[in-house]
Amino acid sequence: MHTVLLILLIIVSVALITIVLLQSGKSAGLSGAISGGAEQLFGKQKARGMDLVLHRITIVLAVLFFILTLAIVKL
Repeated sequence: MHTVLLILLIIVSVALITIVLLQSGKSAGLSGAISGGAEQLFGKQKARGMDLVLHRITIVLAVLFFILTLAIVKL
């Protein structure tokens, strides 16, 4: 059982790292300040939707990570 939980923890960890790296940053620095007005004017709906999906997946994977970690510690 310990081995199965450990393998699941490794898979969830790699998935969590990947999902976090796929997310865009909240501030894009100076280039974000310059082009920020254009994004507000023309909209960025597709990117917002994808960011929302990635955010929710991140939450689910983080909860799974903590549950699996606690399960391994208890065993």
